[in-house]
Amino acid sequence: MERRDIRTMILVEPEIKVMRRRNNSLTIEHDTTVTTLHKDSAQSAPRLKHSHKAAASKIRDNDLGTDAKTGMRTGCRSFRRSRLLYRIRKLAVWLLALYICIPFIVKLCPAIQAKLVFLNFVRIPYFIDLKRPQDQGLNHTWNFYLQPEETITIGAWHTVPAGLWKEARGKDQTWYEGTLASDYPIILYFHGNAGTRGGDHRVQLYKVLSSQGYHVVAFDYRGWGDSEGTPSERGMTTDAIYTYNWLKARSGKSPVYIWGHSLGTGVATNVVRHLCEQETPPGALILESPFTNIREEAKSHPFSLIYRYLPGFDWFFLDPITESGIIFPNDENVKHITCPLLILHAEDDAVIPFHLGRKLYDIVASSQSSRKVQFIPFHKDLGYRHKYIYKSPQLPQMLREFLDDSKSHQ
Repeated sequence: MERRDIRTMILVEPEIKVMRRRNNSLTIEHDTTVTTLHKDSAQSAPRLKHSHKAAASKIRDNDLGTDAKTGMRTGCRSFRRSRLLYRIRKLAVWLLALYICIPFIVKLCPAIQAKLVFLNFVRIPYFIDLKRPQDQGLNHTWNFYLQPEETITIGAWHTVPAGLWKEARGKDQTWYEGTLASDYPIILYFHGNAGTRGGDHRVQLYKVLSSQGYHVVAFDYRGWGDSEGTPSERGMTTDAIYTYNWLKARSGKSPVYIWGHSLGTGVATNVVRHLCEQETPPGALILESPFTNIREEAKSHPFSLIYRYLPGFDWFFLDPITESGIIFPNDENVKHITCPLLILHAEDDAVIPFHLGRKLYDIVASSQSSRKVQFIPFHKDLGYRHKYIYKSPQLPQMLREFLDDSKSHQ
């Protein structure tokens, strides 16, 4: 027994030692792990605190940055708004000063008002060669020049009836003048202010009249287009009378009618009154978009709207026109006209209001006269406004009936 126990002890003892070593190592490792964990947790705790502080600080910085950016944006908007208000106030002051100064400038310089009445410096369309009417689609038109006064030359166009179109090709002025004595009637056209005899709506009217068998002679008053001189009512009337006499000398038995449009109606009534007083009236007078007199027209014009109700409007704006010798008294002239009279006016005319054309007709109708007088309105829904009456499909028939009936009254 003792030997066996001793042997057993000898065998077991090393194992016990080994087990003790393992246990010790496990204990050491456990202690080391625990110590390490304690150290890591001890070290990570300050780091976590620091990270929380940093995050909180960053949030505070972001909040402060957002507030600063918002404040900057608000400040920029406020600055821009104040600058915009300053500019608006500055512009308003300038406009007010200009509004106050214009009446005094016009009063002191009547020539300005005269230029606004004539608008001869406005050339529409631009870059048109008046020597070449064919460029405007008028292949049967001749460009020529007249000399109403020694120092004045005016440009004119003669469009023959459409029935002579083929025959007109390649012909010279002598041929064109010779056709005036044919059986075709002649219309002498007086255009309004601005532009030239080559204005689009004027060219379109020439085409309409030519297609109906009329000669059309149109010219530019002195100071317009390629005509020499300076505009004035007296000069325009002189040019018109000279052109009419030039036509009559070549027309033979062909009737000559006078057509005036807008400002040209003022020239037309001046001329026809003169002819009637000389007992040589034209075949008839056609007034398209007429006015009563230049003062009433200026007061009714859209440009005068901002000053129309200003105290002293007549003194500031209308008297300078009269002082410049511009009157165009249609309302007075028609009382002395003995030839047949046709008035055409669109209800939506914004340049020369419809009521002025109606008023002119009422003046004529109330006068004691046996002459033929007719007023033809064009409804506003047609959209003919100031210069598009030529578009009316009924215009040729209206014109033919009026002129044919006028012959029976002569």
